Amino acid sequence: MSETAIISGQGLGYAADGRMLVDDATLDLAPGTTTILIGPNGAGKSTLLKLLTGEVKPSAGSILIDGEALQAIPAWRLACLRSVMAQHARLAFPFSVYEVVHLGADGVGRALPRQRREALVAECLAAAGVLDLAGRRYQTLSGGEQQRVQFARVLCQLEAGRSVAGRQVLFLDEPIASLDLCHQLALLDMARSIAARGVAVLVVLHDLNLAVTYADHLVVMDQGRIIAQGPPAKTLDDALLRQVFKVDLSLSRAPAPGLPFLLPQQHRALPAA
Repeated sequence: MSETAIISGQGLGYAADGRMLVDDATLDLAPGTTTILIGPNGAGKSTLLKLLTGEVKPSAGSILIDGEALQAIPAWRLACLRSVMAQHARLAFPFSVYEVVHLGADGVGRALPRQRREALVAECLAAAGVLDLAGRRYQTLSGGEQQRVQFARVLCQLEAGRSVAGRQVLFLDEPIASLDLCHQLALLDMARSIAARGVAVLVVLHDLNLAVTYADHLVVMDQGRIIAQGPPAKTLDDALLRQVFKVDLSLSRAPAPGLPFLLPQQHRALPAA
């Protein structure tokens, strides 16, 4: 584990139905850093995230949080250390939007005065742009609105957990999948601002343009393995795109100023192997 990393996964493996979904993956999440995980469908991105959050137990390797084994940390303290926005969130009960977001403060924020907890929920609803939906029933919302409410919930949990944990991690698994462009950018801007406060942020994305725009550290997975990681400009190139995404790019336009990489308008899918 590096001296600065909050979470360190070393040689992680996870098998299911006789198949290695994650194979020998090593990844450190450093404070103040936005790490973005990319790769084709079935590459193992979400499984690796679940390993690092403690949702599933690795069949190989180890995970440390500030030098302590992840599996040894009590659930209540783990909830203060890290907040997770899953790829899919289903609710069976008719909660209001306010109640869903308040779940983020339950447990981890019980030491906070009630007035502060209620103010925290309102702040997170506003930050996620869903304050006007607070009284709505969660199940009546669109997919994109539900996603923004879940983002408000994880923000609430993260902020409430600061009363216990000095160093934290935010996990976002495909958080912009159902969002329009405006809300995609707003959510990723917020994630970057959270990282700027010293939180380690890990985001799973499919949009390569957004990935290279927002990542401090880019991680590329394919067939369960991490095959490249580092600064976006030094990690994502034509050869890697051909190898991993099976796309041959014709660089017909230059990247926009300030962007290390930009997908061109012209491209050709490579034939399946």
